[in-house]
Amino acid sequence: MPTLLLRLQGPMQSWGTTSRFDERDTQMEPSKSGVLGLICAALGRDRSEPVDDLAALEMGVRVDREGVVLRDYQTATGIINAAGKVDMNRTVVSPRYYLSDAAFLVGFEGDRSLLAQIHRALKTPHWALVLGRKGCLPSPPVYLPDGLRDSDLLAALCDYPELVKGACQQVRRLLLEATEGTVRLDQPIAPFADRRFGPRFVLTEQLEPEEMPCP
Repeated sequence: MPTLLLRLQGPMQSWGTTSRFDERDTQMEPSKSGVLGLICAALGRDRSEPVDDLAALEMGVRVDREGVVLRDYQTATGIINAAGKVDMNRTVVSPRYYLSDAAFLVGFEGDRSLLAQIHRALKTPHWALVLGRKGCLPSPPVYLPDGLRDSDLLAALCDYPELVKGACQQVRRLLLEATEGTVRLDQPIAPFADRRFGPRFVLTEQLEPEEMPCP
């Protein structure tokens, strides 16, 4: 089946899947729920609309440059307490985690007509595209002119040129959806407005360095 490739690269990214209460985490790679949210923004699909067709796509990630985890925080006052009243004397500190300077090649394998629709939308997105959070803007663009490939997911991820100079001369990680492996709780099972996510399995492999110069 064909594969659509996206470039997720920017100064800051954040792909949280296990955030609880005031702490906002990030995974070391893009989450499926996060990237599908980006695709919904490109398509102009509202958070209340179904995402079954997008969730059925098989996802893979090639890590061309590992991100450095950074910790920031935000503060908020005027929090509503357990009694339902606004407490102006209390300040809540919310830790936030980000990936700095990471570069990912993300692929989705599935129905060609759907992938072609997404590809067009990424070129002229309906809403602004962000890398996990509103303040995390992509640079360069997510859209790849040659991103719609006729090869399967693994071949497309392995064969596409490096996103970062010298990346192909290093060992790179590949993460692929599978029937077994590490469990990730980032599979959308309802519209994003419902915030309901199920498990999926991910296998991690290594892409060995190339002996010849990178293309």
